[in-house]
Amino acid sequence: MLIPSRRPHAVGAALLAALLLTAGCDSGARGTGAKEHGTAGTVVAPGKPGEPAKRLSPEQAAKAVPDNRPNSADLAYAEMMIVHHRQALRMTRLAGEHAHSDAVERIARRIAASQQPEIEAMQGWLESNGASGSTGGHMHMDMPGMATEAQLERLEDARGEAFDDLFLKLMITHHQGAVTMATDVLSRGRNVRIAEMATDLIAQQTREMSRMRAL
Repeated sequence: MLIPSRRPHAVGAALLAALLLTAGCDSGARGTGAKEHGTAGTVVAPGKPGEPAKRLSPEQAAKAVPDNRPNSADLAYAEMMIVHHRQALRMTRLAGEHAHSDAVERIARRIAASQQPEIEAMQGWLESNGASGSTGGHMHMDMPGMATEAQLERLEDARGEAFDDLFLKLMITHHQGAVTMATDVLSRGRNVRIAEMATDLIAQQTREMSRMRAL
């Protein structure tokens, strides 16, 4: 599976830094002489590899820098992924008592160790962006990979190898759903921090799915 690159977001951040830096250098170094040469109020944007830099007006420079303000896709992703992760934690807590295989217990601990901090990071991001982080119950089954309440009850009742088998099946499906959601926000969102979290999630959960399939 191909893991989406962070490069477009990184390029945007680099471009913003370059524009701000060169704008400051231009205004400080050129002074009144820049007006005489028709370059006052312009900024220098670095070109692509092998291409020269370009001088842009402030209006052109503003359009060249990607808008990093969260959109509805970014906000929905964080809100829904918190709920998604909480269900995964509910499943991993059962492994300590019900699992037969040490390998299943280890993968459950690994999942819990990664997803609890991710929940806290997304909650913090939502708060910093003025969102509550609360989701309605109707969103539950709209998220791919979520186990039904009946499936979770079966998992709670299972023991030993039967638990291991059902846990792995449900968690692989759960991870597949999370990767689908992360891939979607990479194409529809615009916030750099959410893109970073989604990219990290895809890498982490793809590795965990490979381990679980091997079991």
